[in-house]
Amino acid sequence: MLEIHLLTLFPEAVESYLTASILGRAQKAGLLQVHVVDFRRFAAGKHQHVDDRPYGGGPGMVLKPEPIFTAVEWVEETYGECRKILMTPSGTPFRQTTAAAFAKEERLLLLCGRYEGYDERIRIGIDWTEISLGDFVLCGGEIGALAVIEATTRLIPGVLGHDQSAVFESFTDPQLLDHPHYTRPEVFRDMGVPKTLLSGHHAQVDRWRQEQALARTEVRRPDLQPKNTSNKTP
Repeated sequence: MLEIHLLTLFPEAVESYLTASILGRAQKAGLLQVHVVDFRRFAAGKHQHVDDRPYGGGPGMVLKPEPIFTAVEWVEETYGECRKILMTPSGTPFRQTTAAAFAKEERLLLLCGRYEGYDERIRIGIDWTEISLGDFVLCGGEIGALAVIEATTRLIPGVLGHDQSAVFESFTDPQLLDHPHYTRPEVFRDMGVPKTLLSGHHAQVDRWRQEQALARTEVRRPDLQPKNTSNKTP
């Protein structure tokens, strides 16, 4: 079972998603356990402020270090040591291979930022794996954290209805986009299913899918194209 602790200022923004569909079923099956922690409750003072103005001036507010350090320490003292993940636009891009590595962990802790950013001492004072979803900025880390959790959870054996579903898809080994998929009806608005998929010849179907995956990757994501690989299948 993978245990995940999600630190956020907005538990209500994530709780419904975490109990739906695959994530909900994984928890009911005992394959996943998610604890949502509102780190505001670790802030000191009557008003429990978690942010303040930045030194040196400038727009926005910055998350204070005290409540976050206290929250992280409480989680690890209560549950055990975690691999700690910081959601930040300046982090390493999240990949399928990253999700596969996270799926092998016993315990993860994800911190969702807000406002203008983190006090730098949060970044340097805790041993984080810094993760980004891409070259854009959101209002907070919750959407990114949910994406990391879902991508990771579906790679846990037993979570998907068919374990091969997580193997034959985009960004797996080799790093290719997925091939096109078709289902019934055979013809829809004059668009038909490729004859190869109707042939019943498994070797030809596999060859067609590989060719399509290679061709799609070459056009849409040439940066993923493996070296010494062409779209010609022997």
